Amino acid sequence: MIEADAIITLSVMAIAYLLGSVSNAVLICHFMGIDDPRQLGSGNPGATNVLRTGNWPAALLTLTGDLCKGMLAISIARWMDFALFNQALVGICALIGHIWSIFLRFSGGKGVATMLGCCLLLDYRLAILQAGVWLVLLAIRRISSLAAVSMALLSPIFCWLLNPPLLIPVIIMSSLILATHHQNIRNLLNHREKPL
Repeated sequence: MIEADAIITLSVMAIAYLLGSVSNAVLICHFMGIDDPRQLGSGNPGATNVLRTGNWPAALLTLTGDLCKGMLAISIARWMDFALFNQALVGICALIGHIWSIFLRFSGGKGVATMLGCCLLLDYRLAILQAGVWLVLLAIRRISSLAAVSMALLSPIFCWLLNPPLLIPVIIMSSLILATHHQNIRNLLNHREKPL
């Protein structure tokens, strides 16, 4: 029975990875006749870089799609009656897929929206605080990376206060977000990061 449970868990984690690997930015830009976001701006296939094309609907669709990837991964794990911790592990797999997509030769986006989608179903209170930090900082400073890095740094603190059993998965997710923003962090420290 333990072996069967392990196979089921690993299978769902693999499905979550493949789900996360689907690049909404690339697909949406392709179908809307917009240049490939990997060839523009930061080269990142994510909502912020799609926004730099000047196409708000495409950016909003990309953001929504990336949120839904995280939510769908958690929904599948919940439907399979996984424990909360294991649901979070499935969410991490979706996030890894988004960052290192098998369909994009193991490159991808920076994962902020996908992490937020995961947290929205794991604990909506955490997601509300994360979104609040991101939106407030983006509105004040208009630097997407600063908002994302701040959200990632504060997420474990929020989680520790609201839902300690999720702390380790949230630390892992936050670490992945920080890793994808390593160059942005350098630019922020050197005051070279450009606003939207």
